[in-house]
Amino acid sequence: MTVKRGQRGGILARALIVLLILGLIGAGIVGYGAYELKKRLTAEGPLEETQILWVQRGDTVNDIAERLSTEGAVATGEQDLDIQLFKLAARLEELAPALKAGEYELPPGASIMDIVRLLKEGKALLRFVTIPEGLTTAMIFRRLEAEELLTGEISFEVREGDLLPETYSFQRGDTRDSVLKRMKDAHDDVLAALWEGRHADLPIKTADEAVILASIVEKETGIADERPRVAAVFVNRLRRGMRLQSDPTIIYGLTGGEPLGRGIRRSELRKETPYNTYIIRGLPPTPIANPGRDALAAVLNPVETNELYFVADGTGGHAFATSLAEHNRNVAKWRQIERTRNAIN
Repeated sequence: MTVKRGQRGGILARALIVLLILGLIGAGIVGYGAYELKKRLTAEGPLEETQILWVQRGDTVNDIAERLSTEGAVATGEQDLDIQLFKLAARLEELAPALKAGEYELPPGASIMDIVRLLKEGKALLRFVTIPEGLTTAMIFRRLEAEELLTGEISFEVREGDLLPETYSFQRGDTRDSVLKRMKDAHDDVLAALWEGRHADLPIKTADEAVILASIVEKETGIADERPRVAAVFVNRLRRGMRLQSDPTIIYGLTGGEPLGRGIRRSELRKETPYNTYIIRGLPPTPIANPGRDALAAVLNPVETNELYFVADGTGGHAFATSLAEHNRNVAKWRQIERTRNAIN
């Protein structure tokens, strides 16, 4: 029988596959066979740019091989030799037991062995979600629900103030509940450590009360250096039995922490809610947001000061005062700044 040239390549390729899989490369052809095998396994692959390979939970080596072929990460042809070599290399490297779900970044020109070893190392691509300080729990839920690479409905139960604002890493396919649990665990760990090292003479009796006050501090100022000073003002007022008179507590009582979209009305200053610290004495019943590490630390170790008041100073910060007369002067300056701005706008 005459073998045509086009058929000859296919026969040789199939023969090489059979020899490799059955382990029949005998001593007489080890040199040539091993050389060709290594050359093919380590040859530059067809990827021209970085590509993400998503290994889903439950995927097998065959599933991955098919995906690599479909997405053009390995050379393909009539005989699919490189796909078979990938499966062989995966078997020899014992990839299956080490295979972890996640996204893997395949670099341009990745060889078959590059891909196998990358998957075996299990260093999946990390994604990140950032939770700023001062968001309510409902706001954090919405952020996680909008993150398309996370999966599952939120069923993890947390209270207001139970989550630690930070940047969290995750892998594609992780559940929203798993990220929330990490936020809750991080909050618990930070709070426990800070509570252990708290100032001895505080008008705060429990860690829950510390979170409540820290959430108010968090909403009052976004300036890190001011937090210990704002915390000290509220601690001083609690010691004297003075009302906290914090505007963010009014807003929380009205909207659950959603932006009011306007200034607070005089009638709202007098509106009775469990959160209005212009009406109630002491702390509101729950936090009004999720405070960060710095706000918690500020409340549990405030600076030493006699200040009892603060008001916006027009620069993004606050003017502090030890007496009502001084505070009233600061308020008058702020009102003038407001009138000037309104006139310009």
